[in-house]
Amino acid sequence: MTVVVFVGPTLPAQEVTAQLNAAILPPVQQGDVYRAAKDQPHAIGIIDGFFEGVPSVWHKEILWAMEQGIPVFGSASMGALRAAELADFGMIGVGGIFEDFLSGVLQDDDEVAVLHSPAELGFQPLSTPMVSIRATVKQAQAQGILPSESVATILEHAKSRHYRHRIWQNIGKELSDLPGIAAFLDWLPDGQIDAKADDARAMLALMADCLSQGTLPPSPVTRTEPTLVWKQLRNRIDTNEARNHAVIDELRLDPELYAELRNRAVLSVMAQEEAAEQDRQPDREDLILQMTDHRAKAELSHKTHLMEWLAANDLNLVEYEDILADAARIDATVAARLTQLDGPLLAELKRTGKYIDLRERAAAKEKAAIVNGQISGADRLRMVVWYFETRLDREVPDNLDSYATSLGLSGRAELGALIEAEYLFCHRSACADVPKSKVTSARHEGSIDEHT
Repeated sequence: MTVVVFVGPTLPAQEVTAQLNAAILPPVQQGDVYRAAKDQPHAIGIIDGFFEGVPSVWHKEILWAMEQGIPVFGSASMGALRAAELADFGMIGVGGIFEDFLSGVLQDDDEVAVLHSPAELGFQPLSTPMVSIRATVKQAQAQGILPSESVATILEHAKSRHYRHRIWQNIGKELSDLPGIAAFLDWLPDGQIDAKADDARAMLALMADCLSQGTLPPSPVTRTEPTLVWKQLRNRIDTNEARNHAVIDELRLDPELYAELRNRAVLSVMAQEEAAEQDRQPDREDLILQMTDHRAKAELSHKTHLMEWLAANDLNLVEYEDILADAARIDATVAARLTQLDGPLLAELKRTGKYIDLRERAAAKEKAAIVNGQISGADRLRMVVWYFETRLDREVPDNLDSYATSLGLSGRAELGALIEAEYLFCHRSACADVPKSKVTSARHEGSIDEHT
């Protein structure tokens, strides 16, 4: 790991990686800088961070990172705040927002706070930070779009609103009678200034220059006081990491399961990289589908059951959403390649020694050449129920079309044809690979005419 950058709503990940070869991490929160510093990166850049909902990044963990000789840069948002507060200790602040916090022109955290979408939707900003509102109206005034009195009114109005409600469209409606506001709103789409993004780009450019020229500034040696709360934070993180390593070691003792989960993990990494490159993330509907499927399989029908399951698996709701988003990305990656998989699947069957049995089974099914007349809808339903509940020992999927497409089929009609052929083959040819009890059980629920 060369460089770590914590970023969220201020800049998309692909813009960061286009400017700097860095590992992208989500907005920083308590403990994240300590975790990152333990891997000894060449530098750490902080752009975005959480202000509420979870504990914010501690000053002490940034100081500890610098004590390890790791330069820490900050700009734009949480990075600018912490850099202003720790400038005397060697944290490197970049940009006008940092300078304004350092000089005292800006003092309130809400100047850089924004409402944004969750991680699975790419941390998209849903409101406008106050620092960008200030920069934008100042630019509009300089270009003669807004008179100074209107500028003051807009700034006072925006500052009085909670940061979640600072949205240009709403501000325009609420101040519709203000002199110059109509021309300003027309100018806004092309003229507005994203102060946080500009500062973040400046920080990335400085980091890239320092890394390429080998001129990263040395971090001052500042002794981090080993206070009780600092020891407790480090112990909690270290204990969790040690526990996780121990769990993985236990997994390694089951090589077949390890290989299965390892391949799934590799697919997860590839799907995440592809989603970032294409700026494509799961939407809310994707997450709901994943959650519905997972809760059904895990028998978590009630919220209390879900919360108990999360606690038992050392998860919180944010981490659970990350898992759902990961599963959705994997499904999307697989779905995009289903038409390309026949060749690789055949090759894998041959490599694992499973090809011959399936080839002979397919030939036997074709030789049986079962020709059917009209089959009623009720009989088709019985076949579907037999296939899933008896043949596979699982419930019938809620969405047969989605199930079919996950297997590379066009939809439920093509799946139904496969199930029908399988049912008739097993019932009339007594297929050797299906236990007799599973072949005959459907007849007890209502026999299908064998002469149909």
